[in-house]
Order: sequence, then C-alpha cells, then structure tokens
Amino acid sequence: MAATLPVSSSDPLGPNDSATRVARSPAPLPASSRRSNLADTLFAWAARASAVITLALLAGIIGSLVVGAMPALREYGLSFLWRSEWDPVQEKFGGLVMIYGTLMTSFIALAIAVPVSFGIALFLTELSPAWLKRPLGIAVELLAAVPSIVYGMWGLLVFGPILATYVQAPLQSLFAGVPILGALVAGPPVGIGILSAGIILAIMIIPFIAAVMRDVFEVTPPMLRESAYALGSTTWEVVSKVVLPFTKTGVIGGIMLGLGRALGETMAVTFVIGNMNQLNSVSVFEAANSITSALANEFAEAGEGLHQASLIYLGLVLFFITFVVLSFSKLMLAQLKKGEGRT
Repeated sequence: MAATLPVSSSDPLGPNDSATRVARSPAPLPASSRRSNLADTLFAWAARASAVITLALLAGIIGSLVVGAMPALREYGLSFLWRSEWDPVQEKFGGLVMIYGTLMTSFIALAIAVPVSFGIALFLTELSPAWLKRPLGIAVELLAAVPSIVYGMWGLLVFGPILATYVQAPLQSLFAGVPILGALVAGPPVGIGILSAGIILAIMIIPFIAAVMRDVFEVTPPMLRESAYALGSTTWEVVSKVVLPFTKTGVIGGIMLGLGRALGETMAVTFVIGNMNQLNSVSVFEAANSITSALANEFAEAGEGLHQASLIYLGLVLFFITFVVLSFSKLMLAQLKKGEGRT
C-alpha cells in the first residue's frame, strides 16, 4: 500500500490555503473606481435635489400668490375675470382690461414674430451664402441682448409717432364709415396702444424664436435633406416635408419660449400700451393696460387690503395663463406625434 503524504498548511494546493481563500473572495475595487462610484452617487443626489427644489419653489410661488390674493378671491371670486371696473379709490376692482391687453398684445406679437422668425431661420439654414450666414446670425442674436427699457423708449419716442402718422391716420381715412374696419382703427392718433405694444413685443421675441428655429433646423440629418433634393424636391418641399416634421418639437418649443417672453414682458409694454384701465372700444390703436404693466405701475403704491390683493390676483391669473399655454403646447405636440405615419 502506498503511503500518503501529509498535506502541509503551507502547501499552495491545500484546502485551507490562504491563496485559495483570497481567490474565492471578491477583489477590492481600485481607488479610482471607488471615487467614480462616489461621484456618480453624489451627482444623482444633486440632480434629484435640484428637481425637488424646483418643484418646491413652484409650489411656494403658487401658495404665496394664493395667500396674497385671498381677500380679492373672497370678495370677487371668478367674477374678477370679467369685471372691467378698476377704481382704487372706491376699492372696486376687475381684471378684464388687463387680461384683454395681455392676451391681445401677445397674440399680435406672435402673429408677427412667428412668420418673420421662420423666414430668418429658413434663410440662415437653407438659402444664405456662407459669407453672410455668421454675421447675420450674430446680428439676430444681439437683438436679444438689448434691454427691454430701450425697446420701450424707442417705441415711445420713435416708433409711436411713425405709427400714428404713417399707419393709423391713413387707415382711419381709408376705413372711415366702414362698420367693422372703422372701429378696429378708431382712436386718437397718438401712436400708443395695443398694436404698438404688440409690434414692440414682436421685435423683442423675434431673436429668441429665430435662434431656436435655426438651431433645430441645423440638427436635421444632412442625409435627409440631400435625399429629398436628389429626388427633385424644391427648397420649400424639403423644409415643409422633411425639416419641419423632424424638428416640430423644437419649433413649437421656440414659439412657446417667445410667447412666454411676450406674456411676461413689463417695461417695454408699460412705455407704449397707454396704461389706461378702461376698455372703450375694440380698436387695436386704443390705449389699454396689461397685467405686467399694472403690477409695475401700481404695486409700489398699493396699500394693504383689497387693492394689493387684486394686483396679486392679477399675478395669479398671469401664472394660470402661462400654465394653460404650456399645457396646450404639450397637448398639440402629443397630437402631432400620435398622427405621425398615418399619411
């Protein structure tokens, strides 16, 4: 019978060998991997905290607006939205004039700015020669850096008189006696009012919308453009059938960015809208007021009570209008996405 040799504890093949235990246990992570995992964890918590802080700030703003507007909410309720009287002396308040002025000026601004911005973006991405593309793009972006008060002063001192002399007066002479068109251009030819404020807002938001449209047009894959051109498509067909469907989310986002800028603009509108708390006619040349200009003009002098609460109520209404506009844009994008591929 063969003799069996004893297994030494120092034998590397022994069952109790330390090298075997080390091989079976997990290897420690390098110091660089541990630092990377720690950085990822900290970044995840920082991102989560930023999102929570944003939601908390939003909830705090809504809560403070509701608390501040509570006296007006109790006094008027929803009737505040269609009451047109605004008399701080007798403490009778209604927000119809300001809401109408805000919506009309923003609608006029959007109706002017969207086609112009689309034309600028289309020219810069599809038609502009190479030597002009960069200087023109920089010039458009520099318009966004002009302070709003400069736009307001220019609108009051320069644009207003030009509008009254060369636009309003000829239109009033042309449509004199016409039932509907005559009412739309009625009013004293002073160059300030809803139309003037809307045009100034359009000039202010054109750089924002045009810059976003240009950037999203440029991210369209060149292969899609070149394939469409190779099939004989015109420039407009390429833009309407290829570029716009591919970039519709960014285009609508840029338009909503410009609309939000128009809804929240204060100083430029204050200079040129007229700041009159009465709605005498439906004329686009009629002096009116907006929510932001009313807040800028009256909040500092408003005493505690119903006057201040009514102004805060206007701020709450503006917040609600912005929320409705953004929600509508999301719904429109969802419907566009749902209809993709059906045709």
